[in-house]
Amino acid sequence: MTSAIVGYARTSTLDQTAGLEAQLRHLDAAGCHRIFKEQLSSVDTTRPELERALDYVREGDMFVVTKLDRLARSISDLVKIKDRLLTKGVTLKVLDPSLDTSTPTGKLMLSMLGSIAEFERDIMLERQREGIAKAKAEGKYKGRAPTARRKAADVRKLRAEGKTVEAIMKELGLSRSSVFRALREEKVAGL
Repeated sequence: MTSAIVGYARTSTLDQTAGLEAQLRHLDAAGCHRIFKEQLSSVDTTRPELERALDYVREGDMFVVTKLDRLARSISDLVKIKDRLLTKGVTLKVLDPSLDTSTPTGKLMLSMLGSIAEFERDIMLERQREGIAKAKAEGKYKGRAPTARRKAADVRKLRAEGKTVEAIMKELGLSRSSVFRALREEKVAGL
């Protein structure tokens, strides 16, 4: 049986196409026979393509990612993924920085880098929370405008043109509940 080199690429948002393309180039250059890719935040509870990739790999395969933060959201998440791969007899290779869990040094470095990455993320989130709290105290923080509310006028316009809810959802990239909420707000405002 021939072992496979399987890659996984992820970006946090759909508009990060350049980042995804760069990861795909690196994984291709690393000799990946099959690449699983997705564009969603690592904090999402499910990452379906990662699950498919982890189910796909077999004993003797190598699982490749460009960077640790593309794979795991925390050290505990990284350990779970690493253990799942180890149980299946699959090695993990990270391209940047170069480390391979088929060696004892690679295993040690993976744990250390995972801990450092989690620490850096925690520090960044703490600074972000402090900045938001300061901006709120100074009356400067408005937060992010909800996407559906920004598109409410477009929803009403498309509906007035006779478009179906499904067509509006598809055209504007909104959920069914967001479309109905925009239409409902129009009725309330018109009373």
